Amino acid sequence: MGAEPFSQSQIQNQNHNHNSRHAPLVLGLQPFALVDNVATVDWSLLRQISGERGGSVPVGIEELNGILGEVKAHSHDAHSPMKTLAGGSVANTIRGLSSGFGISSGIVGAYGDDEQGQLFVDNMTSNGVDLSRLRKKQGHTAQCVCLVDESGNRTMRPCLSNAVKVQAQELMKEDFMGSKWLVLRYAILNLEVIQAAIHLAKQEGLLISLDLASFEMVRNFKLPLLKLLESGNIDLCFANEDEAAELLRGEQNADSIAAVEFLSKYCQWAVVTLGSNGCIAKHGKEMIRVPAIGETKACDATGAGDLFASGFLYGVIKGLSLEECCKVGACSGGSVIRSLGGEVTLENWQWMYKQMQIKGLPTPTQMHANEYSG
Repeated sequence: MGAEPFSQSQIQNQNHNHNSRHAPLVLGLQPFALVDNVATVDWSLLRQISGERGGSVPVGIEELNGILGEVKAHSHDAHSPMKTLAGGSVANTIRGLSSGFGISSGIVGAYGDDEQGQLFVDNMTSNGVDLSRLRKKQGHTAQCVCLVDESGNRTMRPCLSNAVKVQAQELMKEDFMGSKWLVLRYAILNLEVIQAAIHLAKQEGLLISLDLASFEMVRNFKLPLLKLLESGNIDLCFANEDEAAELLRGEQNADSIAAVEFLSKYCQWAVVTLGSNGCIAKHGKEMIRVPAIGETKACDATGAGDLFASGFLYGVIKGLSLEECCKVGACSGGSVIRSLGGEVTLENWQWMYKQMQIKGLPTPTQMHANEYSG
């Protein structure tokens, strides 16, 4: 991947302190550290970009730079410049758990020795995320451009070509020792690393949460996904309604309820998020539907599902009921769509705590958001 091989001694040096201190409760596997470039754009710009609107399609570095150039050329609004921050679905969820919910969280992956890599590290560190399992490598850090239209919908073009990543053989049981949850996002490019992480995490007794990533990923790589689910190793699965529809494409009944039923055959918790219509979830024999919280019009939908996962996981960790888990998820998912990008601002965390109080939900006892706001 354009990076120098990572020696065993370097890995051991980075991981020597895993056992000497408290392991994070939740770990996220994000093989590629990723930096998001988020901007609001109009339809005329979106029409120039190949691929379906609203989805996520990988691009090469030339195309990424071309899109970034177009965005800068089209940007006349000084009040909404491009926002650059640590990104990636798993990073968003982990950062939310740490900064908003005070749940000790860490990330497993690799970042490059470039400006983007340092930005990723600084952003995650300022939000209290444990980066002792994040390997530094020579090479480029992955980037993604997130284009947000006037309806708040986002079109993503990630660039992973030439980016450094953690390899399956670099993972060790020490990475997972002492943690309780592993958060994953389905990606065919990372399948080998995902399988290695699941194998080691299960040996250490971790529960595993899987996000289905995008409707394109489910559509194009359904068989490996089904194998992953059928393995019985996935304890909690999140899908949005588009991913759920792809999962059951061709079935007689392919609605969101059928998708929750399907996922619950393999997972203890199955959740399908429905955007402004809330979510449907199943745990054991209990199925629940919960409406969304907050404004119906999103400023930017980036990170809505990721932050929903933060809230839902917080609920599960704290032993809340299925309905309460969904409501906390709705509060946290609603908090991130109030501003641009997948990171919740301090003001929007305060909004979320207020929503949780109104609904009689237990708020985090320590307001870590105050500690880590930066």
